[in-house]
Amino acid sequence: MKVVVGSDHAGYALKAEIVPVIEELGHEVVDVGNHEGESVDYADYGIPAAEMVADGRADRGVIVCGTGIGMSISANKVKGIRCALVQDLFTAKVTREHNDTNVLAMGERVVGPGIAREIVKVWLETEFEGGRHQRRVQKMMDYEQQS
Repeated sequence: MKVVVGSDHAGYALKAEIVPVIEELGHEVVDVGNHEGESVDYADYGIPAAEMVADGRADRGVIVCGTGIGMSISANKVKGIRCALVQDLFTAKVTREHNDTNVLAMGERVVGPGIAREIVKVWLETEFEGGRHQRRVQKMMDYEQQS
């Protein structure tokens, strides 16, 4: 699987913590930046990461800012993206099983490195259940196409 990652300055250190986890799971990582940790705007990294998932250049995305809120909002502006802001393992699992999320957002100021590494593992390893959840996800995607 190809996983795109991105962060602003407030998520830079946490992104550095999770990239090795993604690689250890056998996935290819594409880092759209921020590469230096300099002060930048979250949308400048969240949107390009989400676009790579939406157009198929990446299978999934993981994006990080201070709280994860700005990144998740930015990513969800891209058609085809179902980005979830996750802070615990249960949500990481269920957001994949029930919502088929394709982008994961986290906040460095909210989630510590240990739990962030576990969240990424659970999120990447959990499959979408389909079934009744497919119908619900499809309703969201159909609505998105109307707007």
